[in-house]
Amino acid sequence: MNIKKSIAVIALAGLLFVSCKKNTEEAPKETAKTETEAPKVKKEIAAENVQTANFSVEGMVCAVGCAKTIQEELTELDGVQTATVDFDTKLATVTFDKTVQTPESLTKVVQATGDGKTYTVSNMKS
Repeated sequence: MNIKKSIAVIALAGLLFVSCKKNTEEAPKETAKTETEAPKVKKEIAAENVQTANFSVEGMVCAVGCAKTIQEELTELDGVQTATVDFDTKLATVTFDKTVQTPESLTKVVQATGDGKTYTVSNMKS
């Protein structure tokens, strides 16, 4: 019985390891922050330029490797004030400066986060 449990645990771990795809073409990011590194300060968006986009993201298979990665990629964009990606509902909400970003540019970033075929955006509402 212990052998079956061990095999099941190894299989599950292996599945989780390979199920979430990341863009391997970009340079590896530093994960450790130093004490001297200042947090990135977002530029304030003028009220008349604030726009919110809501859209569906298909192709996500996990909350950490997929949804969180997409959310981080969107949040790091210039002109993006906030971005949330909910794995359970497959919905993303992005508040951005419409003079800097467009719904089309947000779509391109989401699709580029995978291999260009993994994630698809639909039902874009802005």
